[in-house]
Amino acid sequence: MDEKKDVLDKGPFFHGTKAALNIGDLLEPQHLSNYQDKKSNYIYFTATLDAAKWGAELAKSNSKERIYLVEPLGDFDNDPNVTDKKFPGNPTRSYRSKSPLKIVAELKSWERHSDEEINHMLTSLKTLREQGKAIIHD
Repeated sequence: MDEKKDVLDKGPFFHGTKAALNIGDLLEPQHLSNYQDKKSNYIYFTATLDAAKWGAELAKSNSKERIYLVEPLGDFDNDPNVTDKKFPGNPTRSYRSKSPLKIVAELKSWERHSDEEINHMLTSLKTLREQGKAIIHD
C-alpha cells in the first residue's frame, strides 16, 4: 500500500506567516526558514487553526500576522518535525511539500495565543537553540 495514501488529509489547509500575499499567489520551497538560518527544502502547512496561528505568531518579521487558506498543488507528507518522535501520529495535522501551495483565501479574523503563551514558546525555542536541540528535519 502506498504510504502517501495514509497521510492525505482533505483539509482545509492553512499557512501562518507574516508575509503580505494575494489570492492566487504561490508559496514555494527554497525560501528562508523562520526557524533556521537556511533556505527550506519544503513549504509547510497544517490542517489545524492552532498550528497555523503558531506559524503566524512565530514568523520572523515585525509585519502583521496572517493566516492563509492554501491548496497543495502536489504531493505532501507528514511534517517529521512534529510527528512520531515528538508526538505520536500527527495530532497537529502538519504537512510539508516540495510542490507549491496556492493561496485561495485569507482568514481575516482569528484569536491569537496570549502574549504569555507566545513569550513562553519563544523562550522555549531559544533554549532549544542554545542547547543545540533546535534541529529541523528538512
